[in-house]
Amino acid sequence: MNTTPQSENSLQHVLFGSLIGTTIEFFDFYIYANAAVLVFPQLFFPGTDKTTSVLQSLATFSIAFFARPIGSAVFGHYGDKIGRKTTLVVALLTMGFSTVCIGFLPSYASVGIIAPILLMMCRFGQGVGLGGEWGGAVLLAIENAPAHKRAWFGMFPQLGAPIGLLLSGGTFLILTNSLNPEDFMGYGWRIPFIASSLLVLVGFYIRLKITETTAFENAKQEQKEVKIPFVTLLKSYRKELLFGTFAAVTTFVVFYLMTVFMLNWNTKELKFSNKEALLMQLFSVLFFAAFIPISAVIADKIGRRKMLIYASLAIAIFGLFFSAFLNSGSTILVTFFLCLGMALMGFTYGPIGTFLSELFPTTVRYSGASLTFNLAGIIGAAFAPMIAIWIAANYGLTFVGYYLSAAALISVISLLVISKKEHQF
Repeated sequence: MNTTPQSENSLQHVLFGSLIGTTIEFFDFYIYANAAVLVFPQLFFPGTDKTTSVLQSLATFSIAFFARPIGSAVFGHYGDKIGRKTTLVVALLTMGFSTVCIGFLPSYASVGIIAPILLMMCRFGQGVGLGGEWGGAVLLAIENAPAHKRAWFGMFPQLGAPIGLLLSGGTFLILTNSLNPEDFMGYGWRIPFIASSLLVLVGFYIRLKITETTAFENAKQEQKEVKIPFVTLLKSYRKELLFGTFAAVTTFVVFYLMTVFMLNWNTKELKFSNKEALLMQLFSVLFFAAFIPISAVIADKIGRRKMLIYASLAIAIFGLFFSAFLNSGSTILVTFFLCLGMALMGFTYGPIGTFLSELFPTTVRYSGASLTFNLAGIIGAAFAPMIAIWIAANYGLTFVGYYLSAAALISVISLLVISKKEHQF
């Protein structure tokens, strides 16, 4: 028996509701990434060895990726049991509260070792929130989509990533450009963390107005709910979890090499100023944003799986040219390299949410899509910047590129192995 919610979501409300939440979440997530390179090494991990301080700071950055699967399991459970809407609201508030708290933390000079411990706790909270947010936002879009436009609808929450990155990078650019270094390190870096509370309030209001998705309501009416979604996943969908995770690994590796690793490389090794490095990164993000909808259109025509295979193969080839571009030290060549990498990121990121969601039925879809995506984050992103920095220091940039190419080939193999079956919406 098919039923619909009492009040159906309008197309604009669905797409904006899915976009605004991920924009806020990724803004919060990325301001931490910028601060982890530009601020936290000095304020929370001071030491005589700058490289060690940066690595310690990036280690706290990786904590969120281990927290994200926990958020996926917890929020995914309730998202599959009680609905997408309530779960999305709580996930947004969890992320927002953790981010605002970072803006009020004391430095190492004030309270010693307590400072980095508090920072790690807040970062853990960010990870838990984002782990629950992403899957719900994607489902909000695709479970309201017609079958022939599922990738197109599914790319709207994905657009939150480049928009959030533009907002976070732009905020840091404005602050570093308008404040002297002492004021920026003293209080300026705190502004984006505290100001994110305003964005959270906007997202909270919009999310409260959204009604439940038709697919979830139909499953509920037909009494198809499972008792414990996470257990059902492990019993019946192990293959989808395993190969779905590795299929998404490349998406994370290429992104965090193009952002966190490149921000560190450009400022520390190529000696670009913070302003120059942020401008180059922000310009490249425009290509990331532009190619997300392009990839979605193609994915709806040729299939999500095939689109991801082509994108991953292109990334594997791209990885062979790391040294040629970055060792040049040319602003133009480095910027071109960043733009190309971000364009490829758009090609793989656009359809990945829809692809992962289609691997699972409605009753475990929130948990399944969230877990695969966030487990891929642990493998592909948690240590990617640190691994790349270590490889570059010990073996050179050529092997950083090989690292990316290897990850891309793993994703290609996983995409070839995984089932082509799409579950009913």
